[in-house]
Amino acid sequence: MFASRRAFLRTSTAFAAGLTGLRSASDLLAKDRGSASQSSSAIGYGALVTDPEGMLDLPAGFSYRVISRAGERMADGLFLPGKPDGMASFAGPDGLTLLMRNHECSAEDLGAFGEAGVLAASVDQRSIYDRGTNAPASGGVSTLVYDTRTQKVVRQFMRIAGTIRNCAGGPTPWGSWITCEETIERAGEQSGERFRCREDHGYCFEASATATPGLAPAIPLKAMGRFRHEAVAVLPGSGIVYLTEDMDDGALYRFLPNTPGKLLAGGRLQALAIVGQDSRDTRNWGESDRIAPADRQQVRWLDLEDPESPNDDLRYRSFAAGGARFARGEGIWNCGSHVAFACTSGGSARLGQVWSYRPSRFEGQPNEKSEPGELELFIEPNDSRLVENADNLTAAPWGDLIVCEDRSGPEVRLVGVTPAGQCYPLANNHKQTEFAGAVFSPDGSTLFVNLQVAGLTVAITGPWHRAVS
Repeated sequence: MFASRRAFLRTSTAFAAGLTGLRSASDLLAKDRGSASQSSSAIGYGALVTDPEGMLDLPAGFSYRVISRAGERMADGLFLPGKPDGMASFAGPDGLTLLMRNHECSAEDLGAFGEAGVLAASVDQRSIYDRGTNAPASGGVSTLVYDTRTQKVVRQFMRIAGTIRNCAGGPTPWGSWITCEETIERAGEQSGERFRCREDHGYCFEASATATPGLAPAIPLKAMGRFRHEAVAVLPGSGIVYLTEDMDDGALYRFLPNTPGKLLAGGRLQALAIVGQDSRDTRNWGESDRIAPADRQQVRWLDLEDPESPNDDLRYRSFAAGGARFARGEGIWNCGSHVAFACTSGGSARLGQVWSYRPSRFEGQPNEKSEPGELELFIEPNDSRLVENADNLTAAPWGDLIVCEDRSGPEVRLVGVTPAGQCYPLANNHKQTEFAGAVFSPDGSTLFVNLQVAGLTVAITGPWHRAVS
């Protein structure tokens, strides 16, 4: 599990407590005399301090260190790939932290096996998902073993190899990481100048968290669908998996496993629909028929046939059958009593939304219709001063959400969002690259986050317990 059960439940309870009092960003700004800076002044950790190194501005009392750079030679002799994206943390042996980290590399990017894949011969070929025609696909998952007591890296190594565009994913309650491909390339297709696929892509893969170097067999979880995956969240107990799709006309999916905790044993893929509102467009792009923050919608789930979707039409079939439409579903996180997820281009200004799904007491069971799950729009800021293009997100130990912005420009931020929907700045990077994969260590002492294009993973420490919300 990404944290101890006690810490997980504490976080879940704290965050869930405030969701009944949501407000729109415009209401919050009006309440605070119309200023985004004023609405942030009484919450969070205060103003950001300019970094003399020109990398990462943080609140007073906080510091960061770069703990990993793309291209480094790892403990297994392979190179650390670039484009680090989604992450999760797990409690390792002897108090260590295990970071499972995606790499959103296309087939043409330089990957773990170096130029022309020359290092591929040093590993078990059966563990590489797609060896391609000349070299393996460059994406995958690396593990970083970290000691929060000394704030030092112990080792790094590849865990999954031969995949493409591993964007995000999610931790499971049984101690594994599900990684997701954001692509739909097919076997035989040319990808760039040097790579031709031997395998179909667009799947999820699973690997257990371990401190010992070694590739896990990369076996696609085909029953969980083939589409442009972004992230997943797993409901403890039932093992139900919720999945986002990074498309402007995407769906929100759930996977009902035949055997909880055994994803390779298959199951049913479904899409979310809103009761009484077939084919509901949740994007709020139009002037009318908008969904307002705090409005709760009861949902139902539609079975989807042929989840491997050779025509990449799952979202179209879902919408035609009455499923809801979402604007670029990206980060998703299990917060205990509910699941929070971001839609990066949702909202009237297309600056993003964050939603909350509260599962039924009978989630996935035959009597689910008697007490349906509920969908709620948490925030839709429509104001880039608050948050712009929410992507990956995670729950903080004190109950707020930490949201990674996916945008370019002089200010790219980590933003905290309180349970009441108030936004405050937590970090600003000067690399003009999206933040990705924010996650806390199991002991709550360290926030890890990636600066994707720069190929960096950083560790942030400070007086986290002093958050005011």
